[in-house]
Amino acid sequence: MAKRVAIVGAGVSGLASIKCCLEEGLEPTCFERSDDLGGLWRFTEHVEEGRASLYKSVVSNSCKEMSCYSDFPFPEDYPNYVPNSQFLEYLKMYANHFNLLKHIQFKTKVCSVTKCSDFTVSGQWEVVTMHEEKQESAIFDAVMVCTGFLTNPYLPLDSFPGINAFKGQYFHSRQYKHPDIFKDKRVLVIGMGNSGTDIAVEASHLAEKVFLSTTGGGWVISRIFDSGYPWDMVFMTRFQNMLRNSLPTPIVTWLMVRMINNWLNHANYGLIPEERTQLKEFVLNDELPGRIITGKVFIRPSIKEVKENSVIFNNTSKEEPIDIIVFATGYTFAFPFLDESVVKVEDGQASLYKYIFPAHLQKPTLAIIGLIKPLGSMIPTGETQARWAVRVLKGVNKLPPPSVMIEEINARRENKPSWFGLCYCKALQSDYITYIDELLTYINAKPKLFSMLLTDPHLALTVFFGPCSPYQFRLTGPGKWEGARNAIMTQWDRTFKVTKGRVVQESPSPFESFLKLFSFLALLVAIFLIVL
Repeated sequence: MAKRVAIVGAGVSGLASIKCCLEEGLEPTCFERSDDLGGLWRFTEHVEEGRASLYKSVVSNSCKEMSCYSDFPFPEDYPNYVPNSQFLEYLKMYANHFNLLKHIQFKTKVCSVTKCSDFTVSGQWEVVTMHEEKQESAIFDAVMVCTGFLTNPYLPLDSFPGINAFKGQYFHSRQYKHPDIFKDKRVLVIGMGNSGTDIAVEASHLAEKVFLSTTGGGWVISRIFDSGYPWDMVFMTRFQNMLRNSLPTPIVTWLMVRMINNWLNHANYGLIPEERTQLKEFVLNDELPGRIITGKVFIRPSIKEVKENSVIFNNTSKEEPIDIIVFATGYTFAFPFLDESVVKVEDGQASLYKYIFPAHLQKPTLAIIGLIKPLGSMIPTGETQARWAVRVLKGVNKLPPPSVMIEEINARRENKPSWFGLCYCKALQSDYITYIDELLTYINAKPKLFSMLLTDPHLALTVFFGPCSPYQFRLTGPGKWEGARNAIMTQWDRTFKVTKGRVVQESPSPFESFLKLFSFLALLVAIFLIVL
């Protein structure tokens, strides 16, 4: 009899988890509290409790070739960076293509997930749900939690003296939907993450004046990288990742800062992070520098005091009149349907082995999918997590002893520098390619570059030097996709299909053959170093 798996949430990770269960012969039931799939990517005019909320203009920060499911490319006529409405359509295409909808129960809230009385033997869970005010209970062999971490807004009002006396309007960025509310207003946005920066830029087109307040600064980059290529298709390659992880951290950091400042000198714009030894999450915004240099957005430090109709920043005694304050101060996360004895959240992280499994459970039958912030797209990350997790839930793959898992979790909490490669400043941040490859190794699906070099050198060169696109994760192992090779070899064709509205014949470069030879030799050297 197939194992029954309860999946909480029908967003990008929930859909991948359903599909992975079906691939392994399990019986998934997905509970989604709203009336449709999509999670974060489904825009609604009103904020829904327990579900991530986005504003109308949201566009993906990772391009379509790097943020698709590994065996389901985006349609080739989609733009490289996808608006939320088209992203939702893509998710619906994925669900329909793999026949996932029949496994989802919509308008069903998960009230509690508790261990059965014989958990130490069976590993089973009792899942209590609510649908149309009717409560039901069912027993499942395993549970996959796919609720994300953008549902509980963090609003630290105590850190802003005088905020209670403020007579204007203030709200968390989660409440923001359209820029119309900013028309002819003086706006202050607090927090320079992706949402805060987006909102400040949007407000600057309608508002009288916009301030963007940041305590720690941030690294702002454009979606458009060298020669007009999508940033992540240039940055996320196995070759570059190996190079970064082979160099001492100070050198890598210096090279990264120099690369980022080539587009925009952050010090000149008041954006440079105070802490530069650790990598902060990139802020993707193509417009911010232009809005700053034309006086539409003003960068300011943290807030010293809020008054009835104004604020005072920390670098001056001058009062700036303000009508609206937007707190883009991030999120906390929790699992209200789980007891703290199962998963406890402390200091913005949970004690999870490989960001997935609670280490102390007697039976590894509960997995958290998508609770990670990789330096890369969330879709292939969550999908790869689900591929491995499902095989653990099924019993095909085994976890290490609890003591080993707890030791690794504690080491990650300490976040000690390795002195090589990038150093990440937040607990949930992770090196995308390194993390994905680790999970792929567990299921024997990591691309085998050495054997590939002997049998298909063209593909090997593309995999190593080209974008580390999700199709690479389906070249071999369980879940192998026959279309993976072709998807890899044609990824640049799809990238430029929508931008080459006017085609001009180009003459071949005389150095092309030399560069191909150099690339081949560099690959040989890299593989030799890896083998050693």
